[in-house]
Amino acid sequence: MAAVQVQASPASRRIDAVRQMRAGVQAMSALIREGDIETLGVALIQIREIGIDPLEAVFAEGVRKLDKSGEYHADGALSVVDWLRSSCKLSGGAAAERVGIARQLEKLPQTEAAFASGALGYQHVVVMARAAEHVGATAVRKEEASLLQAAQTMDPGRFTGVAKNFEHRVDAAGALAEANRAYQRRYFHIGEPQDCLVRLDGVLDTEGGALLRTALDAVMGPPARNDDRTPAQRRADALTDLARRQLDSGELPVVGGQRPHITLTADVATLAKLPGSRAADLDWGQPVPSETLRRLACDAEVTCVLVSPEGDPLSVGRTKRTFTPAQRKALAVRDRGCVLCGRPVAWTAAHHIEHWIDGGATSVANGALLCHRCHVRVHEGGYRLVRRPDRTWTAVRDPLPP
Repeated sequence: MAAVQVQASPASRRIDAVRQMRAGVQAMSALIREGDIETLGVALIQIREIGIDPLEAVFAEGVRKLDKSGEYHADGALSVVDWLRSSCKLSGGAAAERVGIARQLEKLPQTEAAFASGALGYQHVVVMARAAEHVGATAVRKEEASLLQAAQTMDPGRFTGVAKNFEHRVDAAGALAEANRAYQRRYFHIGEPQDCLVRLDGVLDTEGGALLRTALDAVMGPPARNDDRTPAQRRADALTDLARRQLDSGELPVVGGQRPHITLTADVATLAKLPGSRAADLDWGQPVPSETLRRLACDAEVTCVLVSPEGDPLSVGRTKRTFTPAQRKALAVRDRGCVLCGRPVAWTAAHHIEHWIDGGATSVANGALLCHRCHVRVHEGGYRLVRRPDRTWTAVRDPLPP
């Protein structure tokens, strides 16, 4: 009796493949949770090389077929990018990126094969696909072998530089046009304060990004031994320090008849931290705590304004600095930088050990230089600056009252 072989339908084969793929994910997940730390690195590499990247290659092939067939219209999508966004839960940028890869890989057989085998990572493929978009797949194919060799020895960031150099050699005018298009897309947005935070968002052209990174790296310097900030926090503080130093330099153009500066408005009760006092108001009406006000008032220009019970200004006193330039010079000679972390004098402010609103004198004996980070730590962090018998400084936290 002859045996009859029944070929499985595409749907059943897909279901079986999905079942095997899910079982493989679960097995690897169990190994990651239960395995020893010595094999963890190998497992992570294999997840990328055998799982994620080859599957991205398969996904790209599927996207290319879907793109050509137009079957996405059956689901009401206007384009394959639109379908990927709605059906595969991708952002618009991620969907467009994958469509671009799918279309270019068909013209780059060596890249497609390396991607499918796991020898080439997803980000490297993105770089190759964009190069093909910019100078044409024919030009890339001529250098494909050498580009792939470079990609397998470099991280995506370094490989991007290699690809950009290749594009410039092939089409210098096109590379310039692309750079000009990128420059036109630059923007920087500062959001409104929410939950005591201001969100920054933006993109810079290559030159602008390099300038900012160089300036931030110079301000950050190497992390100090006792610096517990994350790299992102150090970078944020460096950006703030750059702005503060530029404002203090007096080199910015005059706006409204005055040097650019930030302004805080507060009641004397807020400065004195009296119970029930209101918050201080920073520029644009953002409220800040009284301790932040006291820190900023340590070394600032102070103007006293007398107002009526209805809030109408009655008189404006003379603006004066709390520490004179001569006192700052004396503090610089004595302290030679932040007394807690040693940052240079140029990055410090003069701190009142006993605040002037509490009766402390604005004098060298009652002052010390602190960088922004240490100044925040002393004020908002609840510390007190103390000078040891050996004339060095430390920050101590007083015990909370019972």
